[in-house]
Amino acid sequence: MYKRILVPVDGSQTSNKAVTTALQMANDFSSRVRLVHVVDELAGLGGYDLYGGYAGDLIEIMRENGNKVLNDAKAIAQAAGIEADTVLFDNFGERLGETVADAAKRWSADLIVIGTHGRRGIGRMLLGSGAEQVIRLAPVPVLVVRSQESESGTKSGA
Repeated sequence: MYKRILVPVDGSQTSNKAVTTALQMANDFSSRVRLVHVVDELAGLGGYDLYGGYAGDLIEIMRENGNKVLNDAKAIAQAAGIEADTVLFDNFGERLGETVADAAKRWSADLIVIGTHGRRGIGRMLLGSGAEQVIRLAPVPVLVVRSQESESGTKSGA
């Protein structure tokens, strides 16, 4: 059914839950899994120097963190006995949804599995919803895996 499953990861518990879900599906359908991490340029917004560039080694630190996130997710896959490859995207200027949709097209993914933190209200307005961006732009079906708890600390679905 789904032969190529793309999983955006950010290192959060919700993201790891999405990885686990994707790995279970990969096992059931004998699918390939690709784990992707998009370096978030907004995370370093306060790191601009006077000339419009990133101060110091901030970009390299962001890439290293992204590679750690990917390696951790890949370790989850290896522990489950599923082979997964990884791709780091650091195309500054593109939003998460655009990057993930493009990656899905280029890799010919059949499915995207993504975690959502379930932000609501001002948190969603300020931070946006990465999962919502992906859903709107995805060229393939998207399975959204909710976090155990919403941002307000209450159980999802409560």
